[in-house]
Amino acid sequence: MLSNKYFRIQIIHLSISVIALLNASCSGEHQETLVDEKIAECTSSANKDFGTMNRALLATHFESLDELQEIVDINYLKDSNLTDEHQKVSIRHCSRGVEINSVLASGKDEGDFKEANNGNFWNKLEIVIEAPYAVQNRASIQQIFLLARRKPDIFGQGDIAFYDLALACVNHIAAEDFIKFSEKDTTEKGFINTFNHITAQALVTSLFSEKTADFIADAHELHNMPELVTGKFKREQLTDPENNPIDNYVDIINNEWGQELGKTLSIKYKLDSQTRWTASLMANYLNDMQEYYSWSFNIRMRPFRESDEIVYRFAEKFNLVLHDDKPSS
Repeated sequence: MLSNKYFRIQIIHLSISVIALLNASCSGEHQETLVDEKIAECTSSANKDFGTMNRALLATHFESLDELQEIVDINYLKDSNLTDEHQKVSIRHCSRGVEINSVLASGKDEGDFKEANNGNFWNKLEIVIEAPYAVQNRASIQQIFLLARRKPDIFGQGDIAFYDLALACVNHIAAEDFIKFSEKDTTEKGFINTFNHITAQALVTSLFSEKTADFIADAHELHNMPELVTGKFKREQLTDPENNPIDNYVDIINNEWGQELGKTLSIKYKLDSQTRWTASLMANYLNDMQEYYSWSFNIRMRPFRESDEIVYRFAEKFNLVLHDDKPSS
């Protein structure tokens, strides 16, 4: 009889082979075509004035999914060779002559990853087979998790996260411009949520890659509402003021614009996961991001300063997470 140890070794070898096979199947012309078509010049579309729309959206500006679809193309796709569980949705948004197209596919979500992390060998093997990207990039994903969450048990009381950067940006909006917007726009579902998604996705893209940012964003949205890929929403989902598909589709669009912003700033500042952050670099990055928000929503914003606590503390957190190091002066 074969020993358990031998059996486990064979399973691990099989897992490695599966990863290699899946990587090979994901490379090539088809993948490159999808990337090439992700950003393109906007083409004309009936009854849609794409040229005047901002490259960021507020979910609070839409009362219904039908209203959102007046400016955003949402198309549900299904591969005829696959089961009903394998579906995709394409979300297309054009703004000022530029188009983004995001494709969200059914698959493992962040809840599955947490379950596997706390589960047994077979739970983990399932993730290896069905989500090899998560396994290959688990170190980066763990670093992103630490940056995205307040972790006072690790970094001390008053630890800050991506959300705090978004909140600071909202607080920087000039009072005379802020009053132009509705009360709903000032809530969690308005500017705070929009800035949170764009800020987080821009930083993850700048530090790691667009693919990693996209992977994390998709896993999050699938966990929140798996029906996004089918469009088969329950009535209560469409009318829920706190969790409805309008919010999630707007989040997906803002994630894509955040990734584009992150790529631009990554080139400007020559950023990657090896970058050591100073308060000066962090302030410059955040101020460039606020310029994007100012341009998108026609608002004025007070700039970040190197001496701002949130600026130098976040630079320090970046260096602690990425390098286990204190920031350089």
